[in-house]
Amino acid sequence: MKKFLALLLALAMVFALAACGSTDSTPTDTPDDTQTEAPEVTEPADEGGDEATFLPGGGSNIVYVITPATSNVFFATEAEVARETAEALGYEVKTVSHDDDASRQLEAIEAAIADKAAFIVLDNAGADATIEAVQAAYDAGIPCFLIDREINTTGIAVAQIVADNAQGAAAIAEKWVEAMNYEGKYAELLGLESDTNCQVRSENFHSVIDQYEGLEMVAQQSANWDQTEAYEKTEAILEANPEITGIICGNDTMACGAAAACADAGRSDIKIIGVDGSDDAAALIKSGQMVGTALQQCALIAQMAVEQGDYYINNNGATLDGVGEKQLVPCVAITIDNVDNLSAFVYTEG
Repeated sequence: MKKFLALLLALAMVFALAACGSTDSTPTDTPDDTQTEAPEVTEPADEGGDEATFLPGGGSNIVYVITPATSNVFFATEAEVARETAEALGYEVKTVSHDDDASRQLEAIEAAIADKAAFIVLDNAGADATIEAVQAAYDAGIPCFLIDREINTTGIAVAQIVADNAQGAAAIAEKWVEAMNYEGKYAELLGLESDTNCQVRSENFHSVIDQYEGLEMVAQQSANWDQTEAYEKTEAILEANPEITGIICGNDTMACGAAAACADAGRSDIKIIGVDGSDDAAALIKSGQMVGTALQQCALIAQMAVEQGDYYINNNGATLDGVGEKQLVPCVAITIDNVDNLSAFVYTEG
């Protein structure tokens, strides 16, 4: 009996050892990867991506329209059209002028943030100087829709809607070189040199003019978009360079100042162009004191900005017609041939 019990005990030990060495068992403490994996986090897309951060606005029914000085009819037009469009959509509108002062612009943006603005329409005070203000609005969740002037960054404004200044400046420069008969000395009045538009327009004037050896620039000065300053600079240029027969101007306000100075000096022979498409420029084109202007469709651009802002905040960040941040609106070269189709910065096909 003792031998039999010993045999049974030995067999039991063998079977126990075999069970411990089995490769078919599954450890009970092995983690289940499908249960412990971290949830996916969607980050805002980089520039050019399909996704972007949605800025819901401050929650009020207020739209801020911030522009340079409305004593300039161009800026007055865009402010008025933006206001009318927003009010028609049911918003309360606050219009503010920053007078091309970056500090005043930042104060206006801060006021919009404090008022919990739904969105901001902004014609800015400088391509670099404006970044801080737009970033502040972005950080507060308030979307900005820039008009007329771009800034030197992307991703913090929902839209930058501008006239195609390169195309417009080149188009009116073509008309000017024809009027100059491809020869003669001329002067250039630059706008505010910190403004991207100033550089783009000048560069594209020269992309056309510099092709002709018979055309020589003898003076180039900034008149800072201002009519009075343009008048004074033109007076000085005419005195120092009486041989000039042309003046190219970065905007219509300066072109009007130049035309007035030329008229007062008895110089009806000087060929002048501008950029904007103002009614004042149209009148000078009709009277023969200007060759032409490149119409920036500022009324259309202001309307587009408000409509896109309204659509954006009411559709969780969707963009109207799927447009991107950078948007170019074509300019129209206005001369004596089509000036009758222009009124209040709106061009109607004849």
